[in-house]
Amino acid sequence: MRTVRSFAAVALVVIAVLGGGLLALATYSAERDLSVGRIELSVQPFHPGALDLYVPLVDWGARFSAVRFPARLSIDVRTVDREAAQRVAEGQLPDVEAVRHEARDAVASYLRTLLLVVFACGLLAGLVVALAVRGRGAPRLRLLFAAAGGTAIAGCLALALLLPPRGVIADPEYYANGPDIPVALRTIEQAQGSAREISEELNEQLVGLAQLVSASSRRTRGDVRGAVVASDLHNNLLALPALDRAVGSRPLFFVGDLTSAGSPFEFSLVRRVVGLGHPFVFVSGNHDSDALVRRMALAGGIVLTERGRLRNDGGYGPLVVRVRGLRVAGYSDPFERRASEHFRARGEPRPDAEQREEFRDWLRPLLGRVDVVMVHEPQLAEDAAEELLRDPPARPLVLLTGHTHVSSFRSSTNLVELNGGTVGGGGTGNLEKSQPFGLAVLTYTREDGFEPTAADLVEIDAHAGSARAERHRVAP
Repeated sequence: MRTVRSFAAVALVVIAVLGGGLLALATYSAERDLSVGRIELSVQPFHPGALDLYVPLVDWGARFSAVRFPARLSIDVRTVDREAAQRVAEGQLPDVEAVRHEARDAVASYLRTLLLVVFACGLLAGLVVALAVRGRGAPRLRLLFAAAGGTAIAGCLALALLLPPRGVIADPEYYANGPDIPVALRTIEQAQGSAREISEELNEQLVGLAQLVSASSRRTRGDVRGAVVASDLHNNLLALPALDRAVGSRPLFFVGDLTSAGSPFEFSLVRRVVGLGHPFVFVSGNHDSDALVRRMALAGGIVLTERGRLRNDGGYGPLVVRVRGLRVAGYSDPFERRASEHFRARGEPRPDAEQREEFRDWLRPLLGRVDVVMVHEPQLAEDAAEELLRDPPARPLVLLTGHTHVSSFRSSTNLVELNGGTVGGGGTGNLEKSQPFGLAVLTYTREDGFEPTAADLVEIDAHAGSARAERHRVAP
């Protein structure tokens, strides 16, 4: 019985130390001044280990998996120095490396103080419980004090080893908690159309298109097929239900600018979109990023580049892929954004003569081996298209483009140039411009090889509530 009481007394002391330390860990916070503002540091236990940088002013944050202890080490930006903000507004960027060192020193200072606070609170709680349970069969007081001290030291050593961020702090997960993030939501609310109205309008047009395609198939021998061509969603989730219904069971060729910046904020869109097409085929635009296309390849989308199909491991597969019997190749946008450059825009997307020549040199060896070529920027393919007008290819070729937000169709001998417009109405940031939602449906046969027969251009004006569809026959 005495042994049980002794064990229980020691267990109570240990629990008291851990509880006191945990309470201190969860409640202690401190503020530190940096040259660009003031930050508050705190720890939230019982979360997957992470380093959180949170900005309450705009209600967004970035989370890095750099902490091994099951807790979040949080850095909240409380104030921003007015002069520093003014300098940034005037185009004078702060010394990022200096601020990084300041932040690192602030975190180290906070962690040192935190360890002392946790040790003191845990030890104090243990000593109080040791005094409360002494006697009546409990071990001697010095043994209880030793158990309290040992537990407090062990707990602090574990924190010292596991709580400080380790390794390279990169690849953040961005998150948000409140309504301030998408300023575009207010723009969407002011739009006269809605997602349901857009879907209904588009569905009505697709019924007419289906009838046209059906009539065409009755007049034409062989198997008539269709593929949906879309681009420039610009992260406008309102258009997804309409796009889903438009695609149905057909393949979807998405010709760039799925997102607005290609940033991690928009990665959640990838899994929703790649399931729309059967399959989903993609080339990047100037508003997409290298990080986005990697996520898309991992999610199962067919991502095409000038070096071949992007594989899950980051390598490249064949230059020409088979999609529902079509031979398809694609060319990445030269102004695609980079995660290493923090997803900033890479200049004005106006391809120069050298870039246009590179595309033309890339396309020439593919003539006769490919049926469909996808490239976001029409100007990039301008010289190649003019060359094909003067010297038509021996076999039919369809050139799919985007970027302009204006639907277009041109047909010449064995060449079709098709742009579906903007399936996102220009994106949530451009709804006030009243750009129509648009996409295209390419109809083709495979009886005697690939033969495009028609292109149906669909446009919906969500503000006016009107829609139209126009069929273009492919020149023989």
